[in-house]
Amino acid sequence: MRCNRLESVLFKACKELVDDAKAGCADLVFKEVCLEILARAKFVLGDGEFNALVDYVSERMQEKAAISIDVVR
Repeated sequence: MRCNRLESVLFKACKELVDDAKAGCADLVFKEVCLEILARAKFVLGDGEFNALVDYVSERMQEKAAISIDVVR
């Protein structure tokens, strides 16, 4: 039970790091930060939480790319 609770807290922290990076980084830096977060998260999250984080990061990366393309036009 405590392990699941800890995983939940770590998962939330990882999502917050991704959100902070999205808000404050250029697109390429954001992607690099996300890859670093995922690399570290692999060691502390269970498979289910890690896969959910991968899905979340993937969605956030697509949002960032869509915004960057719109700004260029």
